[in-house]
Amino acid sequence: MKNILITGGAKGIGRGIIEEIIEKKEEITILLHYNHSEVEAIKLMKYLENMGIKVFCYQADLTNPQKAQDMVKYFIEKIEHIDVLINNAGISQIKLFTDITLEDWKNMIETNINAMFYVTKEVVKNMIHYKNGCIINISSVWGETGASCEVHYSTTKGAVNSFTKALAKELGPSNIRVNAIAPGYFETDMNREITQEIKKEIIEMTPLEKTGEPREIGKCVKWLIEDNFTTGQIISINGGFYI
Repeated sequence: MKNILITGGAKGIGRGIIEEIIEKKEEITILLHYNHSEVEAIKLMKYLENMGIKVFCYQADLTNPQKAQDMVKYFIEKIEHIDVLINNAGISQIKLFTDITLEDWKNMIETNINAMFYVTKEVVKNMIHYKNGCIINISSVWGETGASCEVHYSTTKGAVNSFTKALAKELGPSNIRVNAIAPGYFETDMNREITQEIKKEIIEMTPLEKTGEPREIGKCVKWLIEDNFTTGQIISINGGFYI
């Protein structure tokens, strides 16, 4: 059995990941975190339960370190050991650099970097105790190349990549693998700010000439969970947008 904690799993890429990994033949338990998407989380929980999947659901603002700690504690009390952590929760924003406010900057850092740190710090304690674990961080192609009008977002995703590589080196001796997936353009709520014109330009710049579907990320997650010799990698899934 695998116990899998995914943050921000109620919709978008998070839900796509869950839909893909529950097709694994082995028995799994989904530890589902959400913050604002209560309706979607409840629907997903019922869907999983109807499929015979064991699921625990928890609402928390992970930018609060105490709430992140309480969430991990709650899940560990339910299942003892967290085998897989998928740090998926995050936000994006399109703004000219000169228009980014201090609040915008702090919010991006708190949500995309600090929350990941708070959750991972608590989960790693549990994984080290069992000398086993798999951590998968959801980054972005913009963390590798940078994006105009998304300086603060690109900054956080670049940090996710560095966090992944450094932590992989440190946790390797404890048999804990740490990797990141860097999606290109995917059809999710997070990209709702992108205009049709910009979307068309992105597709034209993508060799496969199409956008991604969330379950494509799930396929990579499923492989990383099963694999035993991959760590410290940033895996780009972007249709060839960044080669």
